Amino acid sequence: MSGVLADKILHTVIHRVGNKANEENLFLSKANVELDDEIKGLLLEYFIKPFKSDEFFNFFHENELSLNEVYVYANKIFENPDDLHEQSVNLAKYLYECSNHPKIKGGEFYVVYFSDCFVDGQRADAIGLFKSENKETFLKVNTLPEGFEIKSDLGINIQKLDKGCMIFNTEKEEGFLVSVVDNTNKGAEARYWMDDFLHLTGRKDEYYNTHNAIAFCKNFITKEMPQHFEVSKADQVDLLNKSVKFFKDHDSFDFKEFSQQVIAQPDIIENFNDYKTEFQKNREIEFEDNFIISEFAVKKQAKVFKSILKLDKNFHIYIHGNRELIEQGIDEDGRKYYKIFYEKES
Repeated sequence: MSGVLADKILHTVIHRVGNKANEENLFLSKANVELDDEIKGLLLEYFIKPFKSDEFFNFFHENELSLNEVYVYANKIFENPDDLHEQSVNLAKYLYECSNHPKIKGGEFYVVYFSDCFVDGQRADAIGLFKSENKETFLKVNTLPEGFEIKSDLGINIQKLDKGCMIFNTEKEEGFLVSVVDNTNKGAEARYWMDDFLHLTGRKDEYYNTHNAIAFCKNFITKEMPQHFEVSKADQVDLLNKSVKFFKDHDSFDFKEFSQQVIAQPDIIENFNDYKTEFQKNREIEFEDNFIISEFAVKKQAKVFKSILKLDKNFHIYIHGNRELIEQGIDEDGRKYYKIFYEKES
């Protein structure tokens, strides 16, 4: 089962973290929030529902793991859940220090302790870190003796979590098992939640290997191969389609098998093998030569393999199948053309 399951909130603390760069305030609450069962149910939907991905991370630090602030505070909470409020203050202060880009929105910062969550086939307690940055206008209709009145107010849409992080009390030595949601900040400030505040690295599992192998194959076909070999756009699209089909049709990935079946030509295979080392070094990633393929990663990444030929500003040709049914040429006037063969139109 994909995603996260949780049905019990034990403790909740709320602070308000403003934008330090814009000289907004940091407001720290003095105690945990008392919640009734109805509100707990609504918060569970708000917090947990967005976590549907099989992509997981670990905390890390370039020097040593114990220097990652969020990892340290989370570890103290797991060791003693009664320290949630004290460590939530530390987390809020640290998030405030990381909020130093003028476009980062301030908002409520929730630190929540969950018991007995189910994730990645195992059960574990979890700490949730959530931030609500966007407010929406809601209308409330009140009944009066003579009729009705309508008032407006700003509030949080529980169907739209802005930022979230679930830290599970497992894999402590590797940096805990972590799942992340970030639905805001798409510009230059986009990475402050994951990179500056949480400081995460991809967990080296099936998803990680599949995601990086697909990115490598796409990068080789679209960027590296044309620098060394004469290859048409139609040939590139054909190789992209074959790559996606390989990942969809196989349960496991074998680098040598992929090279022989998809890349095929010996001289290109040699370049393909050499480029793997360069790609991993430049991206600061690694993926195995043999691994179980993550179906979820394939579904998510398949969309980056765009099987489209863009011809000037006039035409787009979508190629989904047999490469032999499309021919490229140049006429006697020097104009480039594609010839397409088909049996029926719809």
